[in-house]
Amino acid sequence: MPSVAKNLLRPLFLLLFTIGFFGCYPALIKEPQRPEDALKKISLFYPSFQDDMHYDSLILAIKRNLEYLDRLDPGEIFQYGPHKFTCRQVRNSQVAFLKLIKENPNPYQLNKKIKKHFRVYHVPGRPSDGKILFTGYFEPIYDGSKISDNTFKYPLYRKPDNLLQIDLSLFSKKFKGEKIVARIDGKNVLPYYSRYHIEVEKVLQGQDLEIAWLKDPVDVAFLHIQGSGRLKLPDGKTISVGYRASNGRPYRSIGRYLLDRGLMNREQMSMQGIRRYLSKHPEIINEVLNHNPSYVFFRILENGPLGNISVPLTPGRSLALDARLFPKGALAYISCQKPVVNERGEITGWDKFSRFVLNQDTGGAIKGTGRADLFWGNGPYAEVAAGHMQHAGKLYILIKKP
Repeated sequence: MPSVAKNLLRPLFLLLFTIGFFGCYPALIKEPQRPEDALKKISLFYPSFQDDMHYDSLILAIKRNLEYLDRLDPGEIFQYGPHKFTCRQVRNSQVAFLKLIKENPNPYQLNKKIKKHFRVYHVPGRPSDGKILFTGYFEPIYDGSKISDNTFKYPLYRKPDNLLQIDLSLFSKKFKGEKIVARIDGKNVLPYYSRYHIEVEKVLQGQDLEIAWLKDPVDVAFLHIQGSGRLKLPDGKTISVGYRASNGRPYRSIGRYLLDRGLMNREQMSMQGIRRYLSKHPEIINEVLNHNPSYVFFRILENGPLGNISVPLTPGRSLALDARLFPKGALAYISCQKPVVNERGEITGWDKFSRFVLNQDTGGAIKGTGRADLFWGNGPYAEVAAGHMQHAGKLYILIKKP
């Protein structure tokens, strides 16, 4: 082909290649479904590791994490993206990190030692935009009673005996890692009751499953979302309750429902905003709450709240991630934004922050590589932070080099 023709055709070839490759590329990007695809090892462009909290809380969180690891077989395998590590390796890694921070290195020394001795993995975020949405949760304190009356009439239930978790991998290898929650009715295996069945049709009433009763159905719903909380009884005593099981139904956001219905806008959207709206419109409380078919069953805790690895959560240090994709108990590092709150409990701004955390929990709404939920503890600031935090941030996972 003459060189002139080649020069004329080259832009056309480049255009077709660009359209063919980049035009199809977004369609090829999918949400990771395997832990092997959820983490990407960093070789360059490390974050600058800085921690905005005192190391005492991080030391406590790591020690609690070691309690979890000590319960496991030392040879149990943890999947860190494309790489496998034994429980022994994970434990040794966190002991080494614990020793490092006890030396209280300055930021320069800390970054130097992490780069030298630890592997760092980056979480790629949502396929659509590469972002990770950080939200928060906390331990609420509600008035409750162990006796039902005209004031306390909305129950918290313990796990029913007829709620079954069925491991589908026992039936076929193609269902590896998949489970369903069900109940048996005669010879039929059926999905477990939805929130509507339980709250409106009261299918569990009279089975002596009630742990306690609350004053407000919205309190019950928020306790389901938070997964744990404290109940202040009429005699002044408190009991801690925490997640025991769920009905296996998909979680649907009541905030999203209110937005889609045009009942609230994004500027109003927060846990506090939802509560204010529903208090002014009690006639739609059942409609809104039952939009979410998911339902949580509780247990009484001696030392709560507990995460999904059955260790107490540490305020500001415990993170909830998708348990299907990320290794439980992993040491992580996050950067995001936290609220600045005045003496009246009002948010006056948002500050950037970064810190080391531990993957010690999960949640029904925490799905995929683009979601993370930070535990803030209890009290007024924790409630404000948990209720309003909806910011994009970055997430990294660390483990000592083999």
